[in-house]
Amino acid sequence: MKLPKARELVEAIKALIVGPYTSKFPYKPHVPYKSFRGQPKYDPDKCVGCLACEQVCPAEAIGHEDITDGGEAKRVMYHYTDTCIFCGTCELACIADNEGIKLSNDWELAFFDRKTESFETIDKELQLCEICGEVIACKDHLRWISERIGELSFSSPTLYYSKLKELGVIDENIVSALRDSGRSDRFKILCARCRRETTLT
Repeated sequence: MKLPKARELVEAIKALIVGPYTSKFPYKPHVPYKSFRGQPKYDPDKCVGCLACEQVCPAEAIGHEDITDGGEAKRVMYHYTDTCIFCGTCELACIADNEGIKLSNDWELAFFDRKTESFETIDKELQLCEICGEVIACKDHLRWISERIGELSFSSPTLYYSKLKELGVIDENIVSALRDSGRSDRFKILCARCRRETTLT
């Protein structure tokens, strides 16, 4: 039997006095380092629903579904935690000053039911074209663009009228009455195709 070296004796004495180097999890919650990359999480107040995070996700862990039939039109965005590799690309690509989706320090992500617990969702209200009903963008996204470009938003009727609707200035009865598919259609919230057709008309 080999005798312990002096270094090993010193380490053994330190362990007896100071305690073990490892954390006391699960008896005490583990606190990860500040630079730890945990589960990305949406901030419903800052996310604008632009889908930039979905487009850059290398693991395809982010998806969406646009619901436009019946009731209020909304975009449901999904983040699949069991597929996510926690790379942080979604946070880097977020147009809302990297605040719409951010890496957290959550690391204990075990679950029992994959069908109901392996993802998180966030709902954003959609703006539809007032002629064809196609999806233009999320209302928060249009608001973000208007605030970003400032007074230049007055050159786009879609941005301008979206802002007026938000302020409650536009009377819905007046807008709904202007359905002659002519010049008055220029003053509506339209998708790019309908905007082009009304311009040519």
